[in-house]
Amino acid sequence: MKRENAEKQRTKIKICGLTREEDILCANQLKPDYIGLVFAKSRRQVTMEQAVRLKKLLDPDITAVGVFVDEKPKQILEYLSRGIIDAAQLHGKESEETIRFLRRTSGNPVIKAVVVRQTEDILKWKDTEADYLLLDSGKGSGETFRWSLMEEAAGQSEIFFDKKIFLAGGIHPGNIHEAIRNVHPYCIDVSSGAETDGAKDPVKMKALVEAVRNVGV
Repeated sequence: MKRENAEKQRTKIKICGLTREEDILCANQLKPDYIGLVFAKSRRQVTMEQAVRLKKLLDPDITAVGVFVDEKPKQILEYLSRGIIDAAQLHGKESEETIRFLRRTSGNPVIKAVVVRQTEDILKWKDTEADYLLLDSGKGSGETFRWSLMEEAAGQSEIFFDKKIFLAGGIHPGNIHEAIRNVHPYCIDVSSGAETDGAKDPVKMKALVEAVRNVGV
């Protein structure tokens, strides 16, 4: 995404790893732009049956993202075709062929998660057909990566900023302003930062949404 355009748009927020009805009801009040339902093995994993119930409760203005790790494309398509999720987030070793197949078959957005340890990790996805890239330090590590790698990637490839970026990993109300002003992401993605004792915390969810909405980029 080009820096001049990034500065003109409101940063969006995604709260990932919702598992309970009360999480959804809280989200409906706070109205984040996206919520995440995790189908990969995780302490936040939900079944298809749980996801169906949660999606029925979700405000239709909020985009539900399904999080998968090396899932069979046909299984992901089933979630999309049934309207259980509105977009697919891929956290495994999925190929560009899989991304292309999901986008062209379903017509739904695809987010490709990238573990960032060096600039090359970002640059190798600059030509992907994924609608968005999610940059993270690791699968649910709860730690930030070196955000300056974004600047390095931009310096090496102007086309990189044509991609809309979800920024994840170790983000909390205390560093949201820094993340938005320094990285200019399309969307802030939070999971553990919205939890207390492993469960989504309404107070933290509210603080995160307000922190993102109150940043003047």
